[in-house]
Amino acid sequence: MYRARYSGMNKGEYSTVFNFFRGLRPLIEKTSPDRVFFVLEGVPKKRLQISPDYKGQRKYNNDDNFYEQKKLIISILEKYFPITIAKHEDYECDDIIGYLANKFSKENNNVTIISSDTDFIQCIEENIRLYNPVRKKYIEAPEYDYILWKSLKGDDSDNIAGFAGIGDKKAQKMCYDKNLLNNFLLKEGYREKLNKNIEMITLHDLKDDAKSIIYYDTIQYEKWDSLKEEFKNYDFNSMISKEKSWNKYKETFDNLWENINVYWKSFRKQYTSWVKK
Repeated sequence: MYRARYSGMNKGEYSTVFNFFRGLRPLIEKTSPDRVFFVLEGVPKKRLQISPDYKGQRKYNNDDNFYEQKKLIISILEKYFPITIAKHEDYECDDIIGYLANKFSKENNNVTIISSDTDFIQCIEENIRLYNPVRKKYIEAPEYDYILWKSLKGDDSDNIAGFAGIGDKKAQKMCYDKNLLNNFLLKEGYREKLNKNIEMITLHDLKDDAKSIIYYDTIQYEKWDSLKEEFKNYDFNSMISKEKSWNKYKETFDNLWENINVYWKSFRKQYTSWVKK
C-alpha cells in the first residue's frame, strides 16, 4: 500500500487505491499462485520491549487521506478478491509473512514473497523466493550470513544502530572471518549489542502464537459486476473502460477463485467434523 502511495499514476483523491489494484493484477499474473496472502501490520510488541525507539524516527502523515485509502483497499479486497487477508495484533507483517512462507514451504509448496523489503532475504531457501516489484526481479540470497551482516552495519530504516565505522564491506568481511569478528566483539558491550541487533532483525518464530493470527477470506464467487461498479464510482476507467482489458483483469483471478473455493470446502468439512466431536 505504501508502494502504491508513492508510485504509479496520480488519480487524485483515490490515487493509492487505483495504483494498488492496477499493480496487483500483473503481480498475480507473473507469479501464477494457487493461493495469495495479503498481510497487515500489527504492533511489534516484542521488538518495542527490546528497544522502545524501534522505528521511532519515522514520521507519518495523512495529507493524501492515506489512512482512509488503506481502509478502502482492505475493504475491497475483503469483499471481492480471492485473497486471504492475515493479521496478528502483536506482530509485524514481516513476521507473519515469514511464518506463512515457512509453513507452506515445509508442506512442499513453492512460495513467492513479493516485497522490496530486504529483511526477507533471510527467508530465501530452496522453496522460498523473494521477488522485488520495484526492481522487477527475483533477489538472490548472499553467500554470507545476512542477519549477522545487517546486525553489524545496522538498519537506519528501522532505527537499529549498527557499529561505528562498520559499513557494508567491513560487515561482509567479518561475516567471512570469524577470528576478525570475535576480536571485534571483545570490546566492552559489543557482543551484547550484536545479540540485541540480531534479535531485532531476525523474523520472529510464531509457533506458540500462530493460533492468534486472524484470517479473512472472500468466499462468494463471481462478484465482478459489483467490483466493476465500485471501480466506476472511483473513476478507475483505465481498468474497466475496455472490455478486453477488464476481461483480462477478471481472468487473472479466476484460477484463484477456484482454489479458494476448494480450500473452503475442505475447511468446512474439517470444521463440521470437529464441532460434532
